[in-house]
Amino acid sequence: MKIIDDVKLDFCDVLIKPKRSTLYTRKEVKLERSFVFLNSKMEWSGIPIVASNMDTIGTKSMAKVFTENKLMTCLHKFHEEDDYEEIYSYENSEDYCILTIGMRDGDFEKGQKTIESNPNIKFVCIDVANGYSQHFLRYVERARKEWTNKTLIVGNIVTPEMTEALLLAGADIIKVGIGNGSCCTTRKMAGVGYPQLSAIMECADAAHGLGGHIMGDGGCTCPGDIAKAFGGNADFVMLGGMLAGHTECEGDLDYDEMEGNHTMSFYGMSSETAMEKHYGEVASHRASEGKTVCVPYKGPVQKTIQEILGGLRSACTYVGARELKHLSKCTTFIRVNRQLNTIFGD
Repeated sequence: MKIIDDVKLDFCDVLIKPKRSTLYTRKEVKLERSFVFLNSKMEWSGIPIVASNMDTIGTKSMAKVFTENKLMTCLHKFHEEDDYEEIYSYENSEDYCILTIGMRDGDFEKGQKTIESNPNIKFVCIDVANGYSQHFLRYVERARKEWTNKTLIVGNIVTPEMTEALLLAGADIIKVGIGNGSCCTTRKMAGVGYPQLSAIMECADAAHGLGGHIMGDGGCTCPGDIAKAFGGNADFVMLGGMLAGHTECEGDLDYDEMEGNHTMSFYGMSSETAMEKHYGEVASHRASEGKTVCVPYKGPVQKTIQEILGGLRSACTYVGARELKHLSKCTTFIRVNRQLNTIFGD
């Protein structure tokens, strides 16, 4: 048994300190970034915000809207072959849509078949809840050997040592985050996790030292949290709960008579709901590590996209960052006891 006494931070523990700026308006801020990835050597440009590969979020409809905005969508892994043909027919979809595979029997073969049918696929996400097994490292090595020119996004992990190991195994972008999602109960069920802002900062330091990149996954509740993630040196930020409840999602839409509004279902991918839906049951050797909730119906996702991008531009103007890539260099975090005045709600 070992105890680490260092302070570890979540988004709610800090605010970004404002600084004198020469920016005249938010319109001057450039949010697009350009990257060259470590192992695939692929060049990419766009706004590095990603819709999660949860089955209610990483949908065909979400991919279409996100692609039009130069944002990325990590497609959920339960799409059919016909779906991929439609998705990869969208203009510029190869730059903004990500194929997801898991590690269950047949997942790798399904990925191979999908790539053969859609050779313009550029990004592959290998998504597992626990990215710390030797088997996972070997799986990433196999994927790199098979798909030499594809950009591999792999995770999830929360420590710099595993970040380095996965990059050396052939990954390009490491997905960072365990237990911090709005519908994840891993911290409750397993007692495992890591405060997300510290995880991003520590894993980014390790990744950038090797020429790799990271994707903060989970924990963002508002545009300010996304700004903090980028300020903490994340290259990409993945969103799930913030995108739930929109027209482009695939959750069940209901009417709440007591509240007088429409709601939409949203659940974690390790929840009982997800496992019964896709695998028929919760396996006898495991427990549910996710919950199912109903969120208010929010209408088209375009308005939320505008709020997110507007919040990011505002953060950049407060610290004098003319481009999103400069935000981490301009960011000074202040530790706080309270960040919001909640007298009238959040």
